[in-house]
Amino acid sequence: MTPPAAPEPGTITTAVPARLDRLPWSRWHWMIVVGLGTVWILDGLEVTIVGNVAGRLSEPGSGLAITSAQVTGVAAALYVAGACTGALFFGRLTDRYGRKKLFMVTLAVYLGATAMTALSFDAWWFFLFRFLTGFGIGGEYAAINSAIDELIPSAYRGRVDLIINGSYWLGAVGGSLLSIVMLNTELLPENLGWRLAFGLGFVLGLVILLVRRHVPESPRWQLIHGYGDEAEKLVDSVERSIEAEKHGKLPPPAGEITMRERESVGFGLIARTVFRRYPKRAVLSLSLFIGQAFLYNAITFGFGAILTTFFDVGTGHTGYYFAVIAAGNFVGPLLLGKLFDTVGRRIMISGTYLLSGVLLFVTAWLFDRGSLTATTLTACWCVVLFFASAGASSAYLTVSEIFPMETRAMAIAFFYALGTAAGGISGPLVFAELTASGVVGDTALAFRIGAGLMCAAGLVAAFLAVRAEGRALEDIAEPLSTVR
Repeated sequence: MTPPAAPEPGTITTAVPARLDRLPWSRWHWMIVVGLGTVWILDGLEVTIVGNVAGRLSEPGSGLAITSAQVTGVAAALYVAGACTGALFFGRLTDRYGRKKLFMVTLAVYLGATAMTALSFDAWWFFLFRFLTGFGIGGEYAAINSAIDELIPSAYRGRVDLIINGSYWLGAVGGSLLSIVMLNTELLPENLGWRLAFGLGFVLGLVILLVRRHVPESPRWQLIHGYGDEAEKLVDSVERSIEAEKHGKLPPPAGEITMRERESVGFGLIARTVFRRYPKRAVLSLSLFIGQAFLYNAITFGFGAILTTFFDVGTGHTGYYFAVIAAGNFVGPLLLGKLFDTVGRRIMISGTYLLSGVLLFVTAWLFDRGSLTATTLTACWCVVLFFASAGASSAYLTVSEIFPMETRAMAIAFFYALGTAAGGISGPLVFAELTASGVVGDTALAFRIGAGLMCAAGLVAAFLAVRAEGRALEDIAEPLSTVR
């Protein structure tokens, strides 16, 4: 009998990916979710506060010489530009140096920039630290989405990813309600309330930083980068804790994989992998990100301005309306998330994009006819965003699972940056002018553009979405380091 061949130098044969995928849900997984996912709550808090304080910042006595259009237009575009830049910068470092190091650094950048925003004394300072806040958030998207998908079992990956990304809207609810209190001049001076709102975001971020220290490095990343022993030890300890929690032995893993260890992957190999090996997946990813970026970064940034311009809602009361649509945004992924793992990716991604686009076309038609009030417009948006939020969250899920592991963080960063730059930088600049014009037809046009792009992305997904539900990441896209 021929003895098994000795492993090649620099390679490792392991069952770690299969061992991670067959784990039942446990307290360990909840720790991952809380440690990594809660930062989206901060992001939602941050963006919503800015949208709701735009009117107050432009008023005399705010302590900042800035217009509402500059806040919802220039500052919003700079925030998104920072996010795109940060995603690319930190995405590369995440693939090279690991998930854990970078999701600690990116949160620290975000915290520092948020604190400095609270100290703004002139428009240029406010713009600068909005950019840097976005810079940290962009890095978070790349580092955290890659870590989440590599740590969560395949049976739960879709719903967990959607709910975590959708938790942004829990922060949006908090930001909306917080802005109501902070903008109440009977409680706080005009030049202090908005600063305290940003300061609270900084304090909450510190708490998350303390929790995040306990989140481990991705064992999948460790395997490729020469830390195979550490990966095995980590999974061993997780399995022991879960067996003690569940009072039973875990089933055997599905199989092994042999991988070649490497330090890093160059940009050239990443580009060839994404665009030559997986061109259809690249088209899908770009379509999903552009559609959701236009809808969210372009239109919801200016929702408060729409209420004040067309429905005479006071700047101190826009938070009530935004809290309602934010709640709809979170409930969407919460209720629909499981279907992405059971019904399947293709049906759910295309369905949520198309349905939200069609409903937004109906909203634009009603708005243009003058049939809506502030309350009914908010109700329409709530229904639209119930589906759109699940679809938008699935864009991050899609990119994080359909490309090889060595390119994962950079792929997320690239498509997030490119799609968000197209929709999230140009959108606020263009749509701020449309909504600020005071012309109903201009705002209805903004709605239609967002709706059209969502429908287009939904059609692309209907043909190109990958059936990734319940499958191991290594089966969806074979790692570049795999030894056959």
